[in-house]
Amino acid sequence: MDLGIKGKKALMAGGSAGMGRATAERLAEAGTELYISARGEERLARAANEISEQYGTSVTPIVADSSTEEGRQALFEVCPDPDILAITIKPPAPNGNYLNVTPEMWRSSIETTLIGPIEIMRNYIPGMTERKWGRIVNIATFSAKNPMIWRLMSGPARSALLNYTASVSREIAQHGVTINNLLPGMFRTEGFDENIEPYADAFGLEPKQEVCLAHFMEHNKIPAGFLAEADDLAPMAALLCSELSRFVVGQNIVIDGGQHHSIF
Repeated sequence: MDLGIKGKKALMAGGSAGMGRATAERLAEAGTELYISARGEERLARAANEISEQYGTSVTPIVADSSTEEGRQALFEVCPDPDILAITIKPPAPNGNYLNVTPEMWRSSIETTLIGPIEIMRNYIPGMTERKWGRIVNIATFSAKNPMIWRLMSGPARSALLNYTASVSREIAQHGVTINNLLPGMFRTEGFDENIEPYADAFGLEPKQEVCLAHFMEHNKIPAGFLAEADDLAPMAALLCSELSRFVVGQNIVIDGGQHHSIF
């Protein structure tokens, strides 16, 4: 399928691994001029080289932590005028007890999962509206709609992000610019594996992958019967970044194997 974005400039913030990397690959496959950012320089450089070699397109890595003002400035300097913006972050660590959540933990969550994406969008939206074309996709979490106590550091701030994007998307749609959110459920990505130790700590488990995975599957009933992989989300992300999604405005699309029990 031709997504109609060949030659467009695309920025994948958080594109060195997981769902960000898979989305970056789909955007590269569609023929975009690609920029990807991440905090870890080595993994980022490797991802950029592999994507460029596989899809024969330009891929520019940007070492940046988009939750900080300095990191966002690095994005803006290297990629000042993208047509396509996709954003994801490393998921916050699981939480086992709401009484242990401190103000500092809330501030960190809000800086990373709410203020960071908002400030990136706020910088790029004026250029997109001026050019009369733009696509913005936030890869967030289904816990923004489906509250879960162990995702307390992830869900509430993302709920606020959904509220923000719903409002802004309706202001800018007339200029050919759309914002939509993807809300992934339980995915087996690098971020999942990197959170094994805090997950074990949150539930008082032995910090072994097989123990935590068994507990995870038992307590998260997924009708599809399996944990998703990054490529189970990336095609939808690419579609929302494409010319084909021009009439999709301010939506929150859950990709969770049927776990969230809601018709809206």
